Amino acid sequence: MLTYLQFIPLFTAFFVALILLVVMTPLAHQFGLVDQPSYRKRHSGIVPLTGGVAIFVAVLVASVMTDVWMKNNPLFFTASAFIVLLGMLDDRFDLSAKGRLMCQFGVASIMAWSAQNYITSLGDIFGFGSVYLGLGGYFFTLICVVGVINAINMIDGIDGLAGGMSLIVLASVVSLLLISGNGAAIMEPLVIIAAIVPFLAFNLSLKGFKGNKIFMGDAGSMFVGLTIVWLLVDHTQGVSASLRPITGVWLIGLPLMDMAAIMFRRAKKGQSVLRPDRKHLHNIFMRAGLNSRRSLVAILCLGACYCVVGILGEVYLVPDYIMFWSFMALLVVYTAAIMNIWKIIRVVRDTKRLFLGK
Repeated sequence: MLTYLQFIPLFTAFFVALILLVVMTPLAHQFGLVDQPSYRKRHSGIVPLTGGVAIFVAVLVASVMTDVWMKNNPLFFTASAFIVLLGMLDDRFDLSAKGRLMCQFGVASIMAWSAQNYITSLGDIFGFGSVYLGLGGYFFTLICVVGVINAINMIDGIDGLAGGMSLIVLASVVSLLLISGNGAAIMEPLVIIAAIVPFLAFNLSLKGFKGNKIFMGDAGSMFVGLTIVWLLVDHTQGVSASLRPITGVWLIGLPLMDMAAIMFRRAKKGQSVLRPDRKHLHNIFMRAGLNSRRSLVAILCLGACYCVVGILGEVYLVPDYIMFWSFMALLVVYTAAIMNIWKIIRVVRDTKRLFLGK
């Protein structure tokens, strides 16, 4: 159970984020950190892109003012500051995808080499014993970090999606830390959650927050992605690991599968895998007839299902190789479904008309 003193960093993160979200709105317009409607962005009006900056600063302030420190926290906040700066520059100047990717690898190297927070083992994912990576773990970690950062960034397409998905993943991490008896580490994800909650209130225009819509921006989605992968690597490696590597994969399974399916589809069409489009999971839900709020609920429920599978697999000690091959099989099914989604929707609609007699 959390003591009274342990709530202080949570309240600090929450209220600092809340204040910054209000204060930074006029600054966003002044410095051009705003999002304007376009072919890919169908929102109305000019919206500030300062949500991510507010979340980062709130977490930083809460960590400095209290005794809540993430492992290797100076390096975590150094890497986070760089990724937030990169996101702000991208939000402002729309950087090239290749340039952004190179900078992300640079940030990932801070985590892997400087902080020594890297993947050393994948667990027994093939059924022949644990797979140890040795020095290759450094390079594998770079790929994983950049992959997760972009997976969270790419899923950020409708109000509440990136923030809501992040809350589900972070809450799942908290649950697994408690289950494993490592409750002392739960303040790390909880502080991030506390900073994201006020942003979601503005982003979703909840009662009392209407008229002050704010977007997370690339700065926010990339910071949250870095934070999630940092925590997952930290808690899945070493003798004191609280969860298995494959469990961490399941927790972020939906964003990873969506990114993989999108990149596969683009590559199959001969397009650049980095080329943006309007064929993400949320776009599919909305083109199928759901509004943005129903699409949000549907996708978050789907993401929660992945997390539940990961948690149950960890609790009941389902063998690593079963969890791994189940994930790979689902990835193939997911990709095939995305590639043929309009055929599937057409069949469902025709079947519905047939049974309803319309």
